[in-house]
Amino acid sequence: MNAEADVVPEDLRYTTEHEWVRLEDGRARVGITKFAADRLSDIVYVELPEVGREVRFLEPFGVIESVKAASDLYSPLTGRVVAVNERLRNEPELVTQDPYGEGWMILIEPTDPSELDRLLDAAAYRRHIGEV
Repeated sequence: MNAEADVVPEDLRYTTEHEWVRLEDGRARVGITKFAADRLSDIVYVELPEVGREVRFLEPFGVIESVKAASDLYSPLTGRVVAVNERLRNEPELVTQDPYGEGWMILIEPTDPSELDRLLDAAAYRRHIGEV
């Protein structure tokens, strides 16, 4: 894997607000990008929704707070939250250390997977963050 792929994996879709989403067996895993995590740097708190909550396309589902700022987290898809990453309550630094792995945030059961087509692919996200 090259350095660029570490920053923007090709197999994900992205929001312009820097969330990523990966479909896994009909469910969607969500987190924030390495670009966003690096800019937030020292993350001190992540507020995630309760399991069972309905989330809507590009509407806030939580808050992430660093020593620099607090930011809303936006859902890349409409659906029901079926799991949250409970480790982030005690280890919010996982978002920075492994944003596409252990730092994931929520798992959604999407009601309209076609919304993925409205998100950015890796090339478009790289242009969005000025990496191209």
